[in-house]
Amino acid sequence: MNVLIATDKPFAKKAVDGIRTIVEQAGMTLSLLENYTTQEQLLGAVSKADALIVRSDKVTREVVQVAPNLKIVVRAGAGYDNLDLEACSSRNIVAMNTPGQNSNAVAELALGMMIYMARKQFQPGTGSELRGKTLGVHAYGNVGRLVAGLAKGFGMEIYAYDPFIPASVMQADGVHVANTLEDLYSRCDYISLHIPANDATKGSIGKSLLSLMPQGACLINTARKEVMNEEELEAVLAERTDLKYATDIAPGNIDALRAQFDTRVFATPKKMGAQTQEANVNAGLAAARQIVAFLKNGDKTFQLNK
Repeated sequence: MNVLIATDKPFAKKAVDGIRTIVEQAGMTLSLLENYTTQEQLLGAVSKADALIVRSDKVTREVVQVAPNLKIVVRAGAGYDNLDLEACSSRNIVAMNTPGQNSNAVAELALGMMIYMARKQFQPGTGSELRGKTLGVHAYGNVGRLVAGLAKGFGMEIYAYDPFIPASVMQADGVHVANTLEDLYSRCDYISLHIPANDATKGSIGKSLLSLMPQGACLINTARKEVMNEEELEAVLAERTDLKYATDIAPGNIDALRAQFDTRVFATPKKMGAQTQEANVNAGLAAARQIVAFLKNGDKTFQLNK
């Protein structure tokens, strides 16, 4: 069995070494395609693979169609909108992610971005503190729960909204439960966004919610670019000169936002949420273990395309 790592943004060497150990101890071989620059390179490499590990690399219908032996694809990370699940299913290829492995890295980034914005991006002038402020966690999954825990350490009051998580779970963590999104956005100084990008959420964060935010509030987006209504975001920032927006996924209109709103807007140069050595290693090793468990024992615990 040939396991291929295909990453245009490579794993850390420690992660690759660990993946190799797991794969080879299971009697399989490991192939490596790093820093590739063309789709043709990916198509050539995957054509001989039985299993595929990717990061943010796109696994499209074209990719799976040229891989006759491919049985499983694992996205090393939580988000999986780069995987064409329908195409995988059409070829009976199991698609998985590695939920929770990058969560702490993303949560720490979210808090770091809050501090950065509270201190006016470290520009001259008087900033503010997080202590005593209210934080709204929009989606209380692995990352949202960690953000809430870290923010409590800063002395923030935490609210959360997630219709898929029992209120009792949030309450047990000392988190106030918001009954609606409108309730969450209208009461919190900071909103930390952790929803996935799907048909229900794409473009869902726009004027109707942003205009409810309190004076001086800040939205932190470490989720996905696609969940934002970028035109409405620009309009609300123009109307509400007190609001701020920080994102780990630069919007398509980032140049216009920066030109108009200066330090009220911040975007990382490249998606940084999972860019820690620890997250890199955790996600890579989890992907390797899941592949071995599936190929050896048929374990489909993290299958996405059921």
